[in-house]
Amino acid sequence: MAPKRPKGAGAFPKADVTPAPNPSGSQPLYAALDLGTNSCRMLIARPDGASFKVVDSFSKSVQLGAGLEASGRLSRSGMTRTIKALRVCQSKLKQHKVTHARLVATEACRRAKNARDFIRLVRRETGLSLEIIPPKEEARLAVISCAPLVGRKTEQLLVVDIGGGSTELVWLDISGVPKRERRKSIMGINASFDAAMSDYPEAKVVDWISVPLGVATLREQFDDVEDDAARFALMSWHFEEHLADFSPYDSEQAREGFQIIGTSGTVTTVAASHLGLRRYDRNKVDGLAMSSDEIDVVIRKYLALGPQGRRSDPRIGKDRHALIMSGAAILQALLRVWPTDRLSVADRGLREGLLYAQMNAHGVLEDGPE
Repeated sequence: MAPKRPKGAGAFPKADVTPAPNPSGSQPLYAALDLGTNSCRMLIARPDGASFKVVDSFSKSVQLGAGLEASGRLSRSGMTRTIKALRVCQSKLKQHKVTHARLVATEACRRAKNARDFIRLVRRETGLSLEIIPPKEEARLAVISCAPLVGRKTEQLLVVDIGGGSTELVWLDISGVPKRERRKSIMGINASFDAAMSDYPEAKVVDWISVPLGVATLREQFDDVEDDAARFALMSWHFEEHLADFSPYDSEQAREGFQIIGTSGTVTTVAASHLGLRRYDRNKVDGLAMSSDEIDVVIRKYLALGPQGRRSDPRIGKDRHALIMSGAAILQALLRVWPTDRLSVADRGLREGLLYAQMNAHGVLEDGPE
């Protein structure tokens, strides 16, 4: 069961919708902010059994990493857009009197030469202290967020987080973990990628990798290729070349007992297209299982539409059409290497992982399924 959200809120409610503040006497509120290459997103939530209930959320496309590939620096316009969005986040944190928060920045800030100057600027302009997390921590949090989606028959698990500037892959062997303990085992994985608890068999991290290619950075590298189909093919093969150092790359994987969990806007968009949704519905998308063959059908339809057709397709959306093919190229490369009958779609990611990790550390989550 997915984290509980307010009725009608959806995955990305409008920023100008202001819910009522946290009533006094209730459980403390937690916040998680993810500043990526393209988006600034935040969740505010309170513990609720084995999961949490979202109180407020924010999402804004800020394109912080625009032009980073060429210049190596965050642009003035990108920083201005981001600070404007962060001011909204700061207002929400203050309004809800949030007591526990973790505010992180990822690939764009890891790579930018002027990232530290930007972090200081954010502090001065908004009062918020951003933490630039390493790729390994980003990968760990993605795994934690997806723990509730692991199937009962799964023995080998690949968690994939396709971001704007990078893509994290984590391969876990959970064949030795009792089914009833799998969620707890995965959520207990610590920063060194060892399971934190030792009183039961552990989820073993076989290998992990952070590929410095996401939907924005991959698209920028091939932006000069005019032919749509050729650009897609080049992006897909280029991404696969970066998987050579990932130890499971050379190993064949049987479809039986193998699960991929994909967390990204690319994966949720492909799922919405597969379902024929003209209006996005998180309840139908999060946790949906798709096969490699079904995903291939969707990608072929995207190619047939061409740039103009994708721009006007309501299932893709105006904010996603420019990046969907680079994301689809990454997805196709992964499924070319590891075909599966169960790619689970996760409308969750770094923010949810941040919330789970904080609540788990404070012991405010109950044991048991969501």
